Amino acid sequence: MNKKLMEEFRTLLQAQMDELLSDAGRTVSDMTEEKTNFPDPTDRASLESDRNFELRIRDRERKLILKIRQALERIDDGTFGQCESCEEQIGTERLRARPVTTLCIDCKTEQERKERIG
Repeated sequence: MNKKLMEEFRTLLQAQMDELLSDAGRTVSDMTEEKTNFPDPTDRASLESDRNFELRIRDRERKLILKIRQALERIDDGTFGQCESCEEQIGTERLRARPVTTLCIDCKTEQERKERIG
């Protein structure tokens, strides 16, 4: 993979991470500022349900941030775009669709097939 393409992926990954970190900061800020006291138990339950949903989303995003950091490390060490299973190059289109991927489409398909079987 050429240097220009690597930098394109670095920029894309960094932008994704910046957006996720910004959203996480906003969530923490919103939750700490929100000191609403609902006398109605239904309203309180609705608020708690919304908070739990928001926290589940942020947890998934936290995991994605970790994957983005790992992808940036792979760019730095020169292994970005290389399948960790068969060591072949991962297709550029696949990397554009999911830049944090570590498997080529063939290895990922095989992994998913094995997961379904057992």
